[in-house]
This record gives sequence, C-alpha cells and structure tokens, in this order.
Amino acid sequence: MASKRFTDEFKAEAVKQVSERGYPVTEVADRLGVSSHSLYGWLRERGISREVRKAKKSVDLVQENARLRAELRRAEEERDILKKAAAYFAKG
Repeated sequence: MASKRFTDEFKAEAVKQVSERGYPVTEVADRLGVSSHSLYGWLRERGISREVRKAKKSVDLVQENARLRAELRRAEEERDILKKAAAYFAKG
C-alpha cells in the first residue's frame, strides 16, 4: 500500500494551524485526514517543540488577560458615568 504524499505547502499550513493558531495536533490531523504521528513529525522537522507551543499559548493567554482587564476597566467607567447621569436626570 502506497502512502500519501503531501505538498510542502500543505504541510506548512498544517503546522501553522498548530503552531500559530493554537489548534490541538489531534484535531488538525483529523480535520486534514493525516495521522497525528505525521503532523508531529512535520512540527519536529520545523523545530517546533511542545515547549515552544506551550510558551506561545502562555504569551497569548497573558495578552488576552490584559485585553480583558482593559475592557473591564472601560466598561466599569462607562457604568459609573451612566449611574451619575441617571442620578442627575432623576433629580431634575
């Protein structure tokens, strides 16, 4: 039985989905119809280890946390302004 041959572009896109977009290896492999063993091999060929993927995910979580904190701060300020406005117009 002959094995499937995949183009370099296909492999690069599969690796990008795991390394840059953060999808799990098994999910990408199932979706693309390749074995997870092959996908792990492609990651290893490009020097992308589990530690690199975890570090990127950690950085992404820190950035997301900072963005959400800023959004919460802005929403709280808007709420406080609206409370003051409601109190002002209730008096008048």
